[in-house]
Amino acid sequence: MGSFDIVLKDGRNVVAKEGTTLNDIIKENNLKNDLPVVLGKINNKIYELGRTIMNGGNFETVDIASRMGMTTYVRTLQFVLIKAISELFPRANISIEHSLSKGLFGEIDKTQALDIDDIYDIKNRMSEIIKADTPIRKITFSKERAVEIFTQYNMQDKVKLLKYVNSKEIKLYELNGRYDYFYGPMAYSTGILKIFDLMYYEPGFILRYPTIDDPDRLPKFNKQEKLAKVFYEAAQWGEILGVGSVGALNDEVVNGDIVNLIRVAEALHEKKIAYIADMIHKKRLAKLVLIAGPSSSGKTTFSKRLGVQLTVNGLIPIFISLDDYFFDREITPRDENGDYDFESIYALDLKLFNKDLELLLSGAEIEIPSFNFKTGKREWVNNKIKMPKNGIVIVEGIHGLNEILTSSIPKESKFKIYISPLTQLNVDDHNRISTTEVRMIRRIVRDYLSRGYGAEDTLKMWPSIKRGEEKNIFVFQEQADVMFNSSSVYELCVLKKFALEELNKLGEDSPVYYEASKLRSFLNFFKDVDKDLVPDNSIIREFTGGSCFYQY
Repeated sequence: MGSFDIVLKDGRNVVAKEGTTLNDIIKENNLKNDLPVVLGKINNKIYELGRTIMNGGNFETVDIASRMGMTTYVRTLQFVLIKAISELFPRANISIEHSLSKGLFGEIDKTQALDIDDIYDIKNRMSEIIKADTPIRKITFSKERAVEIFTQYNMQDKVKLLKYVNSKEIKLYELNGRYDYFYGPMAYSTGILKIFDLMYYEPGFILRYPTIDDPDRLPKFNKQEKLAKVFYEAAQWGEILGVGSVGALNDEVVNGDIVNLIRVAEALHEKKIAYIADMIHKKRLAKLVLIAGPSSSGKTTFSKRLGVQLTVNGLIPIFISLDDYFFDREITPRDENGDYDFESIYALDLKLFNKDLELLLSGAEIEIPSFNFKTGKREWVNNKIKMPKNGIVIVEGIHGLNEILTSSIPKESKFKIYISPLTQLNVDDHNRISTTEVRMIRRIVRDYLSRGYGAEDTLKMWPSIKRGEEKNIFVFQEQADVMFNSSSVYELCVLKKFALEELNKLGEDSPVYYEASKLRSFLNFFKDVDKDLVPDNSIIREFTGGSCFYQY
């Protein structure tokens, strides 16, 4: 029997016999710490803890203070939830749908409607499964056998998904006789899931867990009623379109009328934008529309399309870019690392911006500065504007919902809009598609096609982008007058080709290899759709090119 030399992070050298698992190394060398350890690294390659040692090298643990560790923790918690529900309600259908209030919202479809007592029972059973510290096994089945298992479970969403998976073998996870398919790694056993909660949230539940920033406690619960309503609307439209899962969408691409699906999805956007324009028109005092949302939400195209609909209502839109109000670069505030913090609200000349808005709304002519991103300087190029009769000002940028941005303007004069791609589509009932994943793919495609950045550049920037969004956008989203869901049910079929072209360039030596690998795996579930089928006023065209609104 062979053996391998392993170097631990603390400098110790150990010998691992052939057949030793990563979990064995952790137990034998007391490598557990205060936070749950869910994965292991050998020579910077990440593996599940059930993996046997195949070569020697440097070994370290991955806990839930990392993004990969936390997503693994949550995925494992989902499996325990599914197992508990399947034991208590064998004929129930479980769907884990979207993030909400720093947790996951889901629904349980069973004979009697879900109630709070059911949630208590499920939570107690989850605690029992966790206390038992039951191992989770990864087992390879033929594709045919996997389809048989999910047919027996009456999971047509997974059956449809596997129909389009180009592999003869499928890896399933097993927990005490219950099988399931997940994309992404799983923890070794249930015992590490020390921190969680399950709460009733009509008509379903919210599964709660720690965050990367505070991995040893649950975050404070904040109701996000407006966001929940938008997600509910998205789910309803998914049911109307008949494409709530990737398998159903692929059926539409292969056997259905994808052109009609695109038309209906775009008509839904146009109808919603027209509805928002009507809301603004009815609010007679509103003279300033503020549009905010996280990166790659489609703010530019949305603002232009909203301008068209406002014009239909007899209002004349004036567009102002917050980017033009940046301070000169040398006086831009810096973050805790000493780097320029361009996402800080104080990177903007708030005094000048408010003064200009006041003058503009009072009927005076103003000269708007132009920020030169190459020189990092503000320039004056005689860009003068004046409010026309029936005029309305549209401003889009990440700080639009923050009252500090427009502190001198009365609240009754403002109309605030939050925009984000809140997808109604999931891989299947147990594997959701996160808003973050959709935005990352949008950003990769746009950066590659129009900004000269590769996928590695974009993915390396993403943690910083996320921190800025948490600080400057998400905390204000419930203050919006209305929320707009910029997701299109078909979009990942269109974006897939462009995103994979970039993601496939990243090898194992890339510092963002695992993020890229997960996105590649995820995108390969989708069938391709030609971008030329998408109309030129679509938000998706902002990312793939050919938009009638977005300049490249």
